[in-house]
Amino acid sequence: MDQLELPLLDLQNISCTLEQGQSLFRDVNLTLNEGEILVLQGKSGSGKSTLLKCIAHLVLHSGRTLYRGKTPQVQGIPHYRTRVMYVPQRPSLLPGTPTDFIHSILSLGTHRALARNNAEAEVMRRSSELAQVWGLNPDLWQREWSNLSGGEAQRMLLVIALSLNAAEILLLDEPTSALDPETSLLVEKVLTDEIASGGTLKALLWITHSVEQGKRVGTRFIQLAASGCCEEASLV
Repeated sequence: MDQLELPLLDLQNISCTLEQGQSLFRDVNLTLNEGEILVLQGKSGSGKSTLLKCIAHLVLHSGRTLYRGKTPQVQGIPHYRTRVMYVPQRPSLLPGTPTDFIHSILSLGTHRALARNNAEAEVMRRSSELAQVWGLNPDLWQREWSNLSGGEAQRMLLVIALSLNAAEILLLDEPTSALDPETSLLVEKVLTDEIASGGTLKALLWITHSVEQGKRVGTRFIQLAASGCCEEASLV
């Protein structure tokens, strides 16, 4: 099959079992194509966040993940994670400040080319501009992650993920859960505009408990359950 005809992301029989031996979900099969925003919903405890972590190869699971037709192991998992990037609800364990975090990312081998090409200043410029659009005070860049509110931390993580301009897929775990409705709409607009622009970011896999948000942003809708997942024509 021609590279352009391949799904951007292809999940084949992804299954995850809890430590107690209980199956959380099994045989999840789905594809994600360029230009799509796939909204993932399901009951609390169905494993939505865990599925994103499986895709990012952060938890043990069985099954096969293909990104542009190749497994993460073939591409190198660190490289894969820069292209298929997991964005958690809150970076509770991150040390230092958001500025420290950007510097640490750019020091990694997978992003070092940005630093060599003097692109670090461009990353910081994009970050500052987007943070301003989303109502983040410039002082927050020098504040410890542990001292940021939930909404501030959520927006900072998204700002950094977008400003690195490396990911083709963002795995978003309730990215606006700590935001007020007005700010949520601002975040939604930037993310959906990024997909429509034809730039580096090609697709989103987005967990939300809000049916209304799902309707606003989604192009496809998936329900996750213990027996796998099923696609729905729309959210109701």
